[in-house]
Amino acid sequence: MTKDWFVQQIDGLQGRLYRIALSILRNHADVQDALQETVLKAWEKRNTLRNEAYFGTWVTRIAINTCRQMIRQNKKMIPMEELPETPASGEDITLKMLMECLPEKLRIPFIMQYSEGMDTKEVAECMHLTQSAVRSRIHRAKLILRKELADHEKESMAAR
Repeated sequence: MTKDWFVQQIDGLQGRLYRIALSILRNHADVQDALQETVLKAWEKRNTLRNEAYFGTWVTRIAINTCRQMIRQNKKMIPMEELPETPASGEDITLKMLMECLPEKLRIPFIMQYSEGMDTKEVAECMHLTQSAVRSRIHRAKLILRKELADHEKESMAAR
């Protein structure tokens, strides 16, 4: 693995890594720190990667672990009172806001598959889960999102 190849691969994965890290950390400054740490760890451990075809999955896993390590170290929690109940602009509720309310174990696979376009096998490898566990988590996330959206629509109808 050459330095140029490594940099090229990391550049191609920047968006994916950023969005996944943001879904875990929920703070742009922490995400930047986590991604720097991820790239450093990946470079230092590049010789442990057995198959370069799995580079994206491997780096994504490093990013997830780095984010979780930062959370454990900082013990950062977002109190429920700080989560917005309605959008500040007064517009209708967005899917993004609903996704923020999902538990991390459901939110991460959902974002990896639907926002990042990763298939079930890739998500399973990144999260060290079985494919059926990934499908189950995504299904549960969809059910929660549908329910929340339906509840929001009922509240909107009642307010009119």
